[in-house]
Amino acid sequence: MANIKSAKKRIKVTQAKTMRNTMIKSSLKTTIKKFEAVLASNDVAAAQESFKTVVKALDMAASKGIIHKNKAAKKKSRLAAKLNGLSA
Repeated sequence: MANIKSAKKRIKVTQAKTMRNTMIKSSLKTTIKKFEAVLASNDVAAAQESFKTVVKALDMAASKGIIHKNKAAKKKSRLAAKLNGLSA
């Protein structure tokens, strides 16, 4: 355990940031799973609306540095391909 005051503060700050990152990652995964469930139901209109929320969540996570911007781009691209396969 840290003895120096600044080290104790860094531990608290790190724990808070870790909790925030975990929360955002978890909600991102849930959003993606919901989108994939809508895809499975073959409802194009609902899938397009769900895709917008997934893209927004991915962009937010990338902007906060929780996931890498290239990972977000790759994920959006793959989900868009699935969506296009449904509507085609």
